[in-house]
Amino acid sequence: MATALADGTSSEEVAREGGRRSRLWWPAVALPAALAVAYTVATRRLTGDLHHVLAALRTGGEAGYSPSEVFTHRPYFYRWFVAGLDTLTFGSGGTAVRETVMEAAGVLLAAAAALALYTALRRRVSGREAAFTAGATGLALALAPRNDFLQPEWAAVVLTVVAVAAALGPARPWRGALYAALPLGLAVMMKYSTAATAAIGVLLVYTVDRGRAVRAALAAVPGAVALFGLSLLGGTHEWQWTGDMPRINQSALGRTGVHPGHVLGRTVDFLADRAVESPVLLLLPGALLLLLARVRGRGRRTELALVAVAAGLGAQAVVVVQGNWFLYHGAQMPVLAAALWGLAVGGARRSPPWCFAAVTLLYGALPVLYARAPEGAQRPYVVWAAGLLALLAVGADGLVEARGRTAAKSAADRPGRPRTGPAVLVALAGVVCAAASDWPGSPHLVLHGKVTMTNAGYLDGMRRTERDADRLRDRIPAGAPVLYLAFGDTTYYVGRPARCRYPVATFLQRTRYLADVTGLDSYKENADCVDHAPAPYAVLDRAWFRPGNVDPVLWRRVTAVYDCPPASAGTKTVLCVRGSGTP
Repeated sequence: MATALADGTSSEEVAREGGRRSRLWWPAVALPAALAVAYTVATRRLTGDLHHVLAALRTGGEAGYSPSEVFTHRPYFYRWFVAGLDTLTFGSGGTAVRETVMEAAGVLLAAAAALALYTALRRRVSGREAAFTAGATGLALALAPRNDFLQPEWAAVVLTVVAVAAALGPARPWRGALYAALPLGLAVMMKYSTAATAAIGVLLVYTVDRGRAVRAALAAVPGAVALFGLSLLGGTHEWQWTGDMPRINQSALGRTGVHPGHVLGRTVDFLADRAVESPVLLLLPGALLLLLARVRGRGRRTELALVAVAAGLGAQAVVVVQGNWFLYHGAQMPVLAAALWGLAVGGARRSPPWCFAAVTLLYGALPVLYARAPEGAQRPYVVWAAGLLALLAVGADGLVEARGRTAAKSAADRPGRPRTGPAVLVALAGVVCAAASDWPGSPHLVLHGKVTMTNAGYLDGMRRTERDADRLRDRIPAGAPVLYLAFGDTTYYVGRPARCRYPVATFLQRTRYLADVTGLDSYKENADCVDHAPAPYAVLDRAWFRPGNVDPVLWRRVTAVYDCPPASAGTKTVLCVRGSGTP
């Protein structure tokens, strides 16, 4: 994140120029950005994974279990993070209102992280560079795709941004390291695999100050270990769940083994899919080239390039290790790309990179246009070809910059300070690009280059799920406990209390894929929820919890307790009633 000014202007001079520059430029950018954020908060709604977590926390809470004691396939500190956000809704209002409140709270967290980053960077780079970098980072977090927003990976990025600011801000390096230890440790605790995100944050600090990076790492490692120990003390089942959770992932490398050809092919497709959803990712290589072009010294350029490669490999390694290739596993990538974009365009000393800015604006339309393209044109290589535009634009801007330097040298004149107007236009292009993920016609899911669902399609599906759940809930007396053999979306909308600490039967459903799950302690406890003090009702999703595919012994236990009707033509989710002979 360090900057090198090719024209020889000192950082003090840059800061003074920033102070003389008109302060009226920022409302021209802030107002459209605020409108985009407000629109997103009002319309984005939460994704299914958040519904799953909230369903477990809410229905488990009504059964008397705290977030420390409810299983929901997420670690201790993340469960409390989501529970804290949910507390802000005061348990009142409709689903849309409560989700909007949580959305707004998440945006405020993103804004706070961006402000902290701006304050720290302002001491090291020009005001424009700090504003562009922090602003782009904050927008990438606030306008993150629905798949990313409030997920563990997203929360880890927010914490890492705070940690970077904490490490770089204080005058005393060790004080900064101690300040950064807690957010870095919490970033690791969001999902454990998010340790890679925290490591990327340390690498970014390293590009600015090696000593501070080493101190931050030395403070963060014991901090993360201490937080993990605290989670084990805070939850009676945390150690058990930490060991059992990886065992229910049928796609993890620990089960499938490493196949380099498959990993490479899926990586190429995944990055293309990720770029369709977050087109700012296509700007990352170009932004990196713009930054390296301003750096003096071959050794320094090589060092920064190696750090960039290490950060990229670390970000992708998280996706590969988990093996599911879910888009939100790469949530840190667009934020890193946005930060580099902001530093690259904000640090232009003569004139903005107009071609690169034009491509940034063009990419703002990419998700909607790609989703509307014929199915035959939705291919990963099409996305990669679109990404070449950014590199060509950087080359064109480089030629313009070289001519500008020649003209300035021949005139024996220093370049004037950048004008406000061009910077505003470039910043607005960035706002458009950041907001591209959240339009109704933008993709919600992309797989192997194919848009399988748009944002509008996702919201329509959730409304159907909610209507179906409402019909089930109306048949269940208020306060009556329920055994949920259904995915989190249904549990979320039905909302009646659970009976045990496993509100969503994740371990039971996994026997559909993995027979050895039945040997896990968590499976045995989850199975006991079926016939030990059974709930009077059960909700069965025959598509998610397939009776013919789950463990046969388990299904016999279910049918011994509950009478479940067959699926109807309209839905596969049915309401089961405890048999009259069951105690």
